[in-house]
Amino acid sequence: MFRKLGVAAAASVLMAGAAFADPIEGRWKTEAGSTAQISACGGAFCIKLLSGSHSGKQIGKMTSGGSNSYSGTITDPASDKTYKGKASLAGGILSLSGCVLGGLICRSQTWNKL
Repeated sequence: MFRKLGVAAAASVLMAGAAFADPIEGRWKTEAGSTAQISACGGAFCIKLLSGSHSGKQIGKMTSGGSNSYSGTITDPASDKTYKGKASLAGGILSLSGCVLGGLICRSQTWNKL
């Protein structure tokens, strides 16, 4: 009896975790055609490339600002330069931007959820 209850409680905890996943989490198709994985890591969301010439490289870390907006850092995988970054989510579309010089020079990309 206690064993069945323990299994049921463990299953409930696992399913509740999936239900509370942030909408930014998951796999995304980048503008370059690579696949990126965004997952929770230490109170933030880490961005890691899963495919393409820079596969395996972590390229960002964002924290939620509420209302599907995020801020943190974005790294250009080709140059390894890190920029102050922002992201916003609208349905299955993630808009990212990275800026230097206090926002004077910025680059943006749009990713689609897979």
